[in-house]
Amino acid sequence: MIWIVGMVILGVFCYLVYALIYPEKF
Repeated sequence: MIWIVGMVILGVFCYLVYALIYPEKF
């Protein structure tokens, strides 16, 4: 069950990094 939380956190982290690298797409 804990791995699901880890995947969600990793997904949010990747999304934030992508938003910082490509801010013009948001």
